[in-house]
Formats: sequence, structure tokens, C-alpha cells
Amino acid sequence: MKKTLFALALVAASFAAQAQTTAATAAPAAPGAQPTDAYTQLLAATVQELMSTGDPAQLKQADAKLERAASVKPQDWLPRYYQAYTRVITCFVSKEDGDTKDKYLDQAETALTQARKLGGDESELLVLQAYLYQARLGVAPMMRSMKYSGMVNETLAQAKKLNPANPRIYLVQANNVYYTPSMFGGGAEVAKPIYEQAKVRFAAFKPASAVAPNWGERQVLGRLKNYEATAAK
Repeated sequence: MKKTLFALALVAASFAAQAQTTAATAAPAAPGAQPTDAYTQLLAATVQELMSTGDPAQLKQADAKLERAASVKPQDWLPRYYQAYTRVITCFVSKEDGDTKDKYLDQAETALTQARKLGGDESELLVLQAYLYQARLGVAPMMRSMKYSGMVNETLAQAKKLNPANPRIYLVQANNVYYTPSMFGGGAEVAKPIYEQAKVRFAAFKPASAVAPNWGERQVLGRLKNYEATAAK
């Protein structure tokens, strides 16, 4: 029993570390034609900021800018999507207590609901929902593992039905497997082929616009590079 509890605690710590890596290595806004209107320029700059930091204070500043963007263009789902992403990452990197982290995730759920009502890309929203469930698990792994591990997998399966070409599905799935202890069927070697599949999907992926979701490729490439370095030792 003690071994199991230790493994679950390790999962929580690993997800937190992964979130910091995600924030530091996430891809910036999609390349291509640069946005010309003021609103899109503001949104693109804000997305660039939040994808380049793992500092809770800077993430909260990005959240506030996204709130302003949402007020300027309330029919656009993207500010609410990125707000949800920001709040999930804030939960992962925060040193605050579990109740406070759950409040961030409650706020992320609210933003996701708003993005869905605005007609957001359901596959992307489901991937982010799965990532949010991972954050819920990380707040209290010993109490929540049974519930949220399954919810992550179920949500990613729904996203895959809608758009199997979405590379972030495979990234979040691989992370979930990577940080699951081997006694529960996870581990680095089990996750490796999923990361490789994510790499293939990212190579073929073309974001819908300069501000459409486009994060995760650098994380995949970094993880695969770590596999190569380990194999070379």
C-alpha cells in the first residue's frame, strides 16, 4: 500500500514538473502571415507571453490580458480557450495549497464552457479538458487517481474521434502514460511510441490561423531527444 501511495505522489510531482517544461518549451503562435488587425496582434502577443513562461505571476498577467481580449471580441472563443490553458498551467506550477489550485481549475472549467458555447474547436477543447483532469489528479493523487486517470483517457478518446490528426491528443496521452508508474501499466518505454506518433502528427499539422492552438511540438521533440540521450549512454 505504501508503495502505491508513493507512486501516486510521484505522479503528481511529475505532472507539475511536466507543466513547467510545457510552459518553457511550448510552441509560439503559428507561423505564417502575421496578423494585421490590432485585436489579433494583441491576442498573438499574449499567447506568445503565456507560452514562454512558467511563472505564476506572469501567467496571471497573461490571464488578465486575455480577459481584456475577450471583452473586445466576445464572440471569439480563443481568448477563453487560452484563459483555460493559462489557469491549468498556473495550477501545475503554483506552490499554493490544494484548495487554491482547485479554484484555478474551477475557473479553467468556466473558461472552457464559455469557449464551447462560442463554437470553439471541440477537439482542442477536449484535449485541454483532459489536461485539466490531469491537474485535478495532481492536486490530490491518492484520492483522485481512480477517478481522473480514466476521465483523461475517455476525454482524449472523444477528441480523437472528432479529429485524429490533432497532435496534442497524442502528446497529452503520452504524458499521461509516461508519468503513470510501471505497476499501473505506464512508464517511459510504454510512452515512447506515443511520443513518436505525436511527432508524426505535429509534422503534418497546419494550424487554422496565426492564433489557433499550436502548442506542444517542442515538448515532444525534447522528450524524444531525451530518449536518444539515454540510449546513447
